[in-house]
Amino acid sequence: MRSQRVWDLVIPLKPLVLAKSRLGDLRPGLALAFAQDTVAAALACAAVRGVHVVTDDALAAAELSALGARIVPDAPAAGLNAALAHGARVVRAERALGAVAALNADLPALRPAELAAVLEAASAEAGRAFLADAAGVGTTLLATAPGTELRPAFGGPSRARHRASGAREITLSGVDSVRRDVDTASDLRAALALGVGPHTARATAALQL
Repeated sequence: MRSQRVWDLVIPLKPLVLAKSRLGDLRPGLALAFAQDTVAAALACAAVRGVHVVTDDALAAAELSALGARIVPDAPAAGLNAALAHGARVVRAERALGAVAALNADLPALRPAELAAVLEAASAEAGRAFLADAAGVGTTLLATAPGTELRPAFGGPSRARHRASGAREITLSGVDSVRRDVDTASDLRAALALGVGPHTARATAALQL
């Protein structure tokens, strides 16, 4: 019987004032709330050993560290994929044969059990595997087995790029909360319909969506 992998997750978070530009003036508070709910759900997942947030934002670092995340300074300061690759290297410097997955920071409806199902599917792979977002264009999770480089290609039509790079697409049903990232007001309404975590619920309570 194959033993279940445990995973270290790397979550990138840009400075809050730069995050979620399509959500208007409320974006710093919303971006932090999304990240808090994402990190809390990830830490509650039985398949997750640790959550490592790559950020240089002092407020986000303090809030997410208080939840139990490890904060990794964004030493490359060269964008999303550089931050993810850096985070994976930090993890692998301590756990050379660890399984590592990159996860978006904007999954406010994330369910621990659904994340566990996605990571279980990734555990069946000897190399890299990814989950497409709800729109079927981007990527919300990229997982890599022990001994395999992460090679992230997030941003824009990353589903096609990850597939072209040789990563296998995870095609599970019933994991909508892991697919539902939030970039627009429409995305946020869809996440609210799924049921968001407490931080996002408080941050959106007075909004007209």
